[in-house]
Amino acid sequence: MSTPPGDAPDPDRAGVRRRPEQLLLAFMGELMVAGGAGPLPASVLIAVLGELGVGEAATRAALSRMAARHLLAPVRAGRTVSYALTPESERVLGEARDRVFDDDPFAPRGTGWTLVSFSVPESRRDVRHRVRAQLAWAGFGLLRDGLWIAPGEVDVAQALGGVHGDDPRVDHPGPGDHGPDDPAPDAGELELLAFRAHEVPGFSAARSVRTAWRLEAMRERHEQFQDRWAGREPDVAHALRDVTALVADWLDLLRAVPRLPREHLAPDWPAARSVEAFRGLHGSLAGPAQAELARRLAG
Repeated sequence: MSTPPGDAPDPDRAGVRRRPEQLLLAFMGELMVAGGAGPLPASVLIAVLGELGVGEAATRAALSRMAARHLLAPVRAGRTVSYALTPESERVLGEARDRVFDDDPFAPRGTGWTLVSFSVPESRRDVRHRVRAQLAWAGFGLLRDGLWIAPGEVDVAQALGGVHGDDPRVDHPGPGDHGPDDPAPDAGELELLAFRAHEVPGFSAARSVRTAWRLEAMRERHEQFQDRWAGREPDVAHALRDVTALVADWLDLLRAVPRLPREHLAPDWPAARSVEAFRGLHGSLAGPAQAELARRLAG
């Protein structure tokens, strides 16, 4: 498998640390879900992540972990090992892409607020961690002990993968979270309540927003994304590398910054600038990245 010359890690992004799983999920969502690429040789994945500073051993270990979690399916042909998507990864990545390419990924859907409260036995800390991770990916913030809040009308059943009613399974991770092979809680172990709420006139939710979400830290995450990507000329010669890093960073930003009502944000809130930066660069890189992958596979 030949690799285009000069594909050393981009020095402009030295010091940017991205987990191998984070990059693989971004690559899979962009080239395998959206681009329709079939099973890909491990060597191609290793080469792309190598250009982003990830060593071969780290990439192979990440691929093994994702296969163990049923997010990838190894396909062997002689001495060549390729990886295909599974129904679980297609579902998780498809839902992630719904927000990646949402017209306004930082605006709430619907009005009011969605509230969730849950409890699990102390012996099931693994379940508590997984539910918290799924709530955070769905845009919830911790309002106070045991009570989570999200703007708008969040589909709690979808966000928690069926963790409701008499079917208390926790098998719906967001990108990068725990996988479906983790043991689900037995019936009755997870107690969960979910309900809608609206502000009472005269009692603003602004304080709750400041309590549940660290707005200045979110502003900083937007600014970091813009410092890295806004105003960059697309490097089509390295489109595959760059679109993988771009989508990984965008998913990371979406995980860190939920959908928040504009009325509770400063007039100079940077979300619109981040969306503009992502869309402009992604539009220039997506096509060349697919063409580059086709050339590598043909080579």
